[in-house]
Amino acid sequence: MGSVSLEEALSQFEREATGAARTLAAALREVKKVQAAAAVGDLRALRNGADTAARLAAQAAEAAADLKRAWTFDETAHFETGAFMQEVLALADSEGLSAFESDLRILSYPAIVQTSATDASVLIDKRRERRVRPSVLVRMLKLLQQRPPRFRAEAFLESLASAYDLVVSATGGRADSTVKLIDVHGVLTLMPGAAREYSKQEFARDLYLLDQSGVITTRTGRTLALPASALTRGGGLLTTVTSSGQPKVYAGITFAGPAS
Repeated sequence: MGSVSLEEALSQFEREATGAARTLAAALREVKKVQAAAAVGDLRALRNGADTAARLAAQAAEAAADLKRAWTFDETAHFETGAFMQEVLALADSEGLSAFESDLRILSYPAIVQTSATDASVLIDKRRERRVRPSVLVRMLKLLQQRPPRFRAEAFLESLASAYDLVVSATGGRADSTVKLIDVHGVLTLMPGAAREYSKQEFARDLYLLDQSGVITTRTGRTLALPASALTRGGGLLTTVTSSGQPKVYAGITFAGPAS
């Protein structure tokens, strides 16, 4: 379908499917009339209805075949080239939904969307979603923004503290030194395949949720801080999107206070 968007292709196909449904419904209604005529023995209605039903059924079969041939959109290419992602981002912008691309993912607080060209689906926070019509997907993301995110701030804070300690120990720094968050993410995803299961985008999103929760003190009384300082001038920055749709960058982390 050339430069036609997926939204346009689906809208056109929906109209064609509506027409085919009418033809199929007409055939079904006629068959039911024949069934009713047989039930009471109305032979004239039975013969006439059977002829009409046969004609409508042939039309319905042709309409169904035409419908099958009508879908020529190359969804695999649309996903593989990134056109699908750009279409969703453009529609989100026109609908007033804040969303942007980061490392082949769509970030729209609090959701992270990853596309899959192999089966023309998306993953929304790791949950497979096959309803990929752009307008439908944008509505889903809007609904997710209206729900409070499921996030265990205390548990995440304790995991951060443990990973932070391992990074500090490996680098030989002070107990309250500032280290790069990207290194903390590396510790949290040491197991094979863990980086795929817990991406940098998800880590940055969780940091923002923790930031918003106000939970900064561990069970042992250590206090979390997320300083940017000079670390923002280096590599390994983590970016997410805030609830107001603005990019948020994280770079460093430190824990101060009583030792664990």
